[in-house]
Amino acid sequence: MARIGESELILNKDGSVYHLNLKPKHLSDTIIAVGDPSRVYLVSRHFDKIDFEMNKREFITHVGKYKGKKITVISTGMGTDNIEIFFTEIDALANIDLKKREPKARKRKLNIIRIGTSGAIQEDISIGSHLISEYAIGLDTLMYFYKFPQDEFAQKIVEKLKKEAHLPFTPYLSKASPKLMEQFKDDMIIGNTVTSPGFYAPQGRKIRLSLKLPGLLENLNYFHYRQFWLTNFEMETAAYYALAKMLGHEMVSVNAIIANRIKGKFTKNSSRIVESLIKKVLDRL
Repeated sequence: MARIGESELILNKDGSVYHLNLKPKHLSDTIIAVGDPSRVYLVSRHFDKIDFEMNKREFITHVGKYKGKKITVISTGMGTDNIEIFFTEIDALANIDLKKREPKARKRKLNIIRIGTSGAIQEDISIGSHLISEYAIGLDTLMYFYKFPQDEFAQKIVEKLKKEAHLPFTPYLSKASPKLMEQFKDDMIIGNTVTSPGFYAPQGRKIRLSLKLPGLLENLNYFHYRQFWLTNFEMETAAYYALAKMLGHEMVSVNAIIANRIKGKFTKNSSRIVESLIKKVLDRL
């Protein structure tokens, strides 16, 4: 492979990757990813000690030890565009020789766990529960810019969803790491997540502006293919899973359910739900 150009993989003067401001030595084999920068502190306060901190835009990083194991926790901000930056740069730290600007011959596989919040789109999923995403459907356009393969099962689901939800585009379907699913799924609802490119209209919320797809929430609530039903909304998981598959990493997304969209309810104590999920994940590392 040809040398990667300076304008393609941008490095800072100290040799760190452009957005994350990290060097390879800051990367652990296990990475916890959170959307909200303040959630980094909620995770790292459980560490035995914090060895390194970096604040750059919405990307806050703490590296430390939890029960003797090195862990990196990074905030990504919201949206699949940020996930592309996050995933591309952590993979570069793992698998690109940054001095030679060439891929390494031996690839490093990372274990990445997203801890996020989410809204249920099925009435029987209670607020306060924890949901692990087995599959995620992307309503964003990120995968149109990559050669992301879709098998026959995925193709049938996305084509059916396109038709029944009256979408003007074809979504994509991506899947969690079976290894990490097995590691973290106990006492969690196993679900199929909808990743939206926004919080309001792309999730069927109407405030002042009219919706182009006013029946979106109802269509997603009723949609199924055999035993495959959609369970919750958020804004990153589909991109995480697709990029992990293409880059060869293990990835799983776990969700604190803080709203039920069908019932129109929102939690009065989201911090408690998130904190219990953080503890659950840390204890299973």
